[in-house]
Amino acid sequence: MPNVALYDMKGEVIGEIELSENTFGQPVNKAVMHQVVVAHLANCRQGTQSAKTRSEVSGGGKKPWRQKGTGRARQGSTRSPQWRHGGVVFAPKPRDYSQQVNKKVRRIAMKSALSSKVLDSELIVFDELKLENAKTKEMVKVLNAVEAKKALIVLSDMDDAVIRASANIPNVATTQVGTLSVYDILKYEKLILTKESAAKIEEVYC
Repeated sequence: MPNVALYDMKGEVIGEIELSENTFGQPVNKAVMHQVVVAHLANCRQGTQSAKTRSEVSGGGKKPWRQKGTGRARQGSTRSPQWRHGGVVFAPKPRDYSQQVNKKVRRIAMKSALSSKVLDSELIVFDELKLENAKTKEMVKVLNAVEAKKALIVLSDMDDAVIRASANIPNVATTQVGTLSVYDILKYEKLILTKESAAKIEEVYC
């Protein structure tokens, strides 16, 4: 089973924590992680783009000039794509970009992402993460103590003080175990857990 250092809020190592082999010690499957990240980004797209084709723009009902004898190119409508105020060729229309990924595939991707953080020594586990006041400078001290400049903080439950203290720090985000995603894990350099959140992740993805 993988063992990682256990830190206090001063950044000092106070022991080790043994993580589940089934969750944090799995082979890293890059192909599956890529599939899940692509699906996540696709599902974030609104798909509300829209432009008018030549059949939808107003005007253009009359042929601008006769077919022959003018010396000009033949035209059938003033709303053809080459005309000013004409329609758009292959105009984008609202569409659904969402992709479906099997539950088993998502689970493999999540375990791969968590395991990759352990293998790359980018997983930081705190004994506890409690702030007396929701002050940004207090959270900065905690992150600087463990040299985490670009980090995702995973909380076991809603902690208003930690969330508010982290909100204004660049390249730092907070989430909870229930909303954790493969994209978020891979996006940030460091993954910060607490003993409680690590236990909850093992319980969910055992």
